Parts: sequence; structure tokens; C-alpha cells
Amino acid sequence: MKWAYTKLFLISVFLTAPAKSAFKSLITRATDSNQNEDVSVNYAVDKPEIYQMHIQTSISNRFAHTTVTSKVRNFAAKAQEAVFSLVLPNTAFISGFIMEVDGKNYTAYVKEKEEAKREYDKAVSSGHSAAHVAVSARDSNRFTVDVNVEPAKKAAFYLMYEQLLNRQDGHYEQVINIHPGQHVKDLSVEVVITENRKIVDLKVLPLRSGNEIGTDKVDLEPQAVITFNNSTAIVKFHPSVERQKQLAEAFGSKEENGLAGQFIVQYDVERDPYGGEVLVQDGYFVHFFAPTGLKPVPKYVVFILDTSGSMTGEKIQQVKEAMIKILEQLNKEDFFSLVDFNTVVKVWDLDSTSKVIPKAYRANPDNIKKAVNAVKNLNAGGSTSMYAALQAGLTLVEEHKNSTYFRQQPIILFLTDGQPTDLSTQDIAMKITESNSGMKKASIFALSFGDGADKNFLQKLSLQNSGFSRHIYEAADASLQLQDFYRHISSPLLSNVTFKYEPTVTSLTTTEFPIHFGGSEIVVAGWCGTKTPNSVINGEVSQLLEKAEASEDKNEELKKNASDLALKYQFVTPVTSLVVVKPKDTGAVDVKEAQSMDRYIYGNSAVSLSTSKIVIFILFYFYIHSKI
Repeated sequence: MKWAYTKLFLISVFLTAPAKSAFKSLITRATDSNQNEDVSVNYAVDKPEIYQMHIQTSISNRFAHTTVTSKVRNFAAKAQEAVFSLVLPNTAFISGFIMEVDGKNYTAYVKEKEEAKREYDKAVSSGHSAAHVAVSARDSNRFTVDVNVEPAKKAAFYLMYEQLLNRQDGHYEQVINIHPGQHVKDLSVEVVITENRKIVDLKVLPLRSGNEIGTDKVDLEPQAVITFNNSTAIVKFHPSVERQKQLAEAFGSKEENGLAGQFIVQYDVERDPYGGEVLVQDGYFVHFFAPTGLKPVPKYVVFILDTSGSMTGEKIQQVKEAMIKILEQLNKEDFFSLVDFNTVVKVWDLDSTSKVIPKAYRANPDNIKKAVNAVKNLNAGGSTSMYAALQAGLTLVEEHKNSTYFRQQPIILFLTDGQPTDLSTQDIAMKITESNSGMKKASIFALSFGDGADKNFLQKLSLQNSGFSRHIYEAADASLQLQDFYRHISSPLLSNVTFKYEPTVTSLTTTEFPIHFGGSEIVVAGWCGTKTPNSVINGEVSQLLEKAEASEDKNEELKKNASDLALKYQFVTPVTSLVVVKPKDTGAVDVKEAQSMDRYIYGNSAVSLSTSKIVIFILFYFYIHSKI
């Protein structure tokens, strides 16, 4: 379904009652003690000054709650538009928004979608302006709202967002975007981490622009202050105006535009030998699982590469460069096949045996050398026979399974930059998913290269085939993006992982995982009542077993439970919208959801950073993906 890319979150103009309890502490801090001080006017000032920006993140058991406070004042002799703009990670959920204008608070809330649209249309017809959310840094979205500020007056904005941190490469990562658009005299970032277990490998990375992959620069070190004590850590970053200018210069941007970068905190937690941890609160539980000390499972990788006419030029060169590096990283126990497709599909026969279906090749030095030469000879041209290429990949997996004692985990890495010319995307997803079933089902990981690729279709294809998709941006570092993606899937540790709980445990999220990769983490959540759940985890290290298909009844139960939770805790679903309260003549906001399947905005909730909140996040996430 395409609503995930096109639906609007409508924001209307209304005066509210006092803020709900979830924001009481915030409202107490909303008004400055010097709110009524005399602010001198200056006819030369062209925009309101941001005199304070505080970003505070509290992380508890991998769940992050961030509050961004931005305060502005208008020194001009006329009313001016103050713009509050914030770049959000694409996995973040907005949980609250408050504006304070002329000493009054205006709070966002959730309303039924059609009602919100009527209110929005009424506001727009009254002459109110509009703004929108747009993609900014990679894998992120920008929230923007404007408000008129009278001469010598102040305004304040408070945005709250939350996210569940995913573990990759052996650590959790909290990314905070700092883009005020000007120097800020009082700019600070504070990250407080509280975990049940000992915190390890805590570090603050050099600041990044968020639009490239490359070597960290010494001159972008944030010089953050870290206070660390067993299971608690506090990280503070408070750059002076002079330091903000230095960092802006290091990024190659204009000094007057201020700092524009990503502040990144990484950490992990100490684990027991079995890698499991269960948190229980309010009848909900979350089970984290990340085993250590396991050797990677041998894998069989089928590389399927688009070489159609649209790949001509820099794109095909970047793919070649990345593939050469990736091939050299295969382990000696691995097998691989190489497929490229345009008008025709070509399965590379590295031994020139003229077989109809060439065999899979062991990743030894001789075969790697042959494959590298084959990659160097790839040429772009023709149309895009996408279905035929994917079907060829599945045939290779089936042939390899039948020809040998098949111990390898089958993985299909599929890259394309365009639209299929042989079948519709809907038919491709249906037919490939139908063919890719039973014993030795291959996980399909799809890469959309550039703006011409259908990201929605590729995500659907991957999710239905036990994989995931990523977008490769057309940029100088596209080759590095490809290599970085492969690194995440290069070390499967377990296959056919199944979590089994007592019959009294209900409302479970996914409990069957075809592959668990090194450095990542499996998360299962559900309802256990007052009893801490016991679990049995089955995982095949060297051999896959047939994975039972989930029943339709179970999927429907999950959807219903998640839907009920969304209504209870004010999530924005396909039938609800976020409504922000704005004063008269300051503008209504039409918020377009940026193109990310992983980001959904929801309204405020009184739930704290608890296990139950994490469960709600996970249930809602699986509900959303079940609608794809």
C-alpha cells in the first residue's frame, strides 16, 4: 500500500486547555523568569535570534526520549517569522510538540484523521500559512513550523521524540542532529544513559555531516565531557560560539549559518554468556537476545546486480568498486554466485563450462580473482528484467541445495536503480515470495540505488522474504555505502532462531528469525501478566530447518492488539493525525511524512520510559509492517 509515502499528518489551529500531565514538568520550565524584560529593538536585524537551544536525551534500556528546547527573541522593530526546524532520525516517533508565544502554551494532540483535515482546511481558508516536513540529512526527516513573533517579544518551542535504539556492529548508537541555522549563545546537548547492566564501550564520535561515509576528522572532535559509573553515564556537549564557528568551518559551511552536524554517542552493555536479558514492567516484557562467542555460519551469497541502461556512467563504476571490495571479504567457507541483468539475465560461469546453470563457487583466492575480473567486465545497457533475475537467483539457491550437503545460509543481495520492465512490482513481490518458501528459504536484501528505484516495492519484497532493504544515495561515497551495507549482513551467527514461551504469554511480536547477524540484537516483546516469562530459544548454528509459516489468525491477532494499543496511547495510525495548537495569525502546519517506512508520528502519552512503552513501540512497528 502506498499510504506510507503519501499520507499527510494535518496540523490545525486551536487554543488548548492546560497541557496534559505528561508535559507538566516541561510547562513549568516553559516561561523564562525574564519573560517580560525589556528587549531593545534593532532595525537592522533580519530574523529572530535563537538565544537558547538545549537538546536532552534520556536513554533507559535502549529506549531514548529526546526533548529539544529552542528559545527565540525578536530584536527587530517589526513582527518577524521565527522558524523552528529540526532534523529527526527516520526511526524516531514524535511524541509531543509545544509552542509558547507571548506567555501562552499551545500543545499538539492527536485527533481522528478526517476531523483533523476539516480543522486544517478551516484554518487554511482563514488565511493561515503552511509549512511541511521534508527529507534533510540521509535517513532522516525535517520537522518545520513557523510562528510570528511581535517586536521585542520571545517564543519557545519544545519538541519531544522517542526511538528504540537498534544494535549494529556490536553497539547502540544515538544520533542527535544539531542544525540551528545560526550561532546560539547557549547551545547544549546532554545524553543520560541508564541500563540494568554495566555500560561498556562508551564513546562520543567526531561530529558528522550526516551526508557521507568516510574517515572521522580530528578537527570535528566534539570535546564532550563524559561522566561514567557502571550502569549510568552522562555525556555533555556545550560548544561556545567560537567553537561553533570552528566546527562550521571544518564542515566547509559558512560560519554565519552556525553548526550543522550530528552528535553521536555509542555504547553497549555487558552480556552474560547466553546473551539474554528480560525486562518486565506493568505486565509487559521485553526480551533482548545477542549471544556472544559464536563463529559465523557459512553463507551462500547470490549477488544480483542491475546493469540496465540507467546504470551507465558513474553508477556502474561505483558498483564495480564496491563489489571488488565485497568479494575480497568473503570467508573461505562461503560460496557465491554472480548474476547481472538488463534485457537479458546473465549468470556468470567463471570456469567457462557452458553449463545452463553454473555451479556456486567456493570463495577461494582463485575463484575470487575470476569473479573480480568478471565484475570489471560488467557493462550497462538495455532494459530491466527484474523478475527474471530474481527467479534466476532462487534457481541457483535450489540447485546448490540439491547438489551438495547444504550447510550454507542462503542470502540474495539484490541491487537495482530503476523499475522492472518484465512484470509489475506487485506481481514480482507475489511470485518471488511464493517461490521462495520451504526448506532453505533465502533471505533477500534489496538495495535501491538513486531516486529512480522503487523503495516501497523493494522494502516490501525484502520484508516478505526475511530480509530488509536500504537506500543507496547517488553521491561520491556510493561505493562505501554499498560496502557498509554488506558489512551488516556479512556475519550470520544463527539461523532459524525460534523463541518459545509459556502458553500464558500473549500478544507476542515476531518469535521466529531466519538469520541473526553478528553485532546485532533480536528483540521480542509481549504480555506476561505478573509472572516473569521463561523462554526456550532454538537456533541452528550450522544447518537450517524448515521454517513454519505464521498462521493468518496470529497475524490478525497481532494487528488487533497493536491497533488497540495505538488508540490507547495516542499513536498516529493511518486513521489518525497529529494536531498542533497554534495562536491566531501565526500559521497552520501541513506536515508531510517523509519517505521512510520506519518513521511514524504519534501524539502525546503519559507513559514513562518503561518496558511497557518499549513493547508498544515494537508492537506498533510490527503492525505497520504487516500493512505493507
